[in-house]
Amino acid sequence: MDFQLKTLSSQALPTVLEKAHLYRLLNEPGEAESICRDALEVEPENQDALITLLLALTDQFDTVGPSAVTDANAVIDRLKDPYARAYFGGIVYERRAKAQLNHPVPGSGPRVYEWLREAMSRYEKAEAIRPAGNDDALLRWNACARLIMRDRHLVPAVQEREEPLLLE
Repeated sequence: MDFQLKTLSSQALPTVLEKAHLYRLLNEPGEAESICRDALEVEPENQDALITLLLALTDQFDTVGPSAVTDANAVIDRLKDPYARAYFGGIVYERRAKAQLNHPVPGSGPRVYEWLREAMSRYEKAEAIRPAGNDDALLRWNACARLIMRDRHLVPAVQEREEPLLLE
């Protein structure tokens, strides 16, 4: 069954986005996501709505899975600020790794390691262009590094060496 969704007024956007933040704090990311999608229908380039949507999607990595990752990556492409793209790109990889750790699959350690290293790489890009006094990317990089150092299963994938063919 399809419904015609109701359109918000542009004057309501600041209050609406406050509600989205509140729903995230209340651990109701699906509600926050819905609110952000409504806000973006009114103002498609609203960066606060995009960032809150992205975070609400990453809050759902444990439950929604791959579709939330795809949606989160699509949101990153809509962010205008290079720092935000790098930093929140790191958030996506870090939270994806942590979601996998919450639902372990045998042998997933190398994959989680690679996602954490990708997050760290993006945080390093963000660090290089961060605003003065903003050390958020450093904090996230350190959190990823500590997670890797603490869990012995988080190691790089073993690269099998190819043996040269011996011709007779």
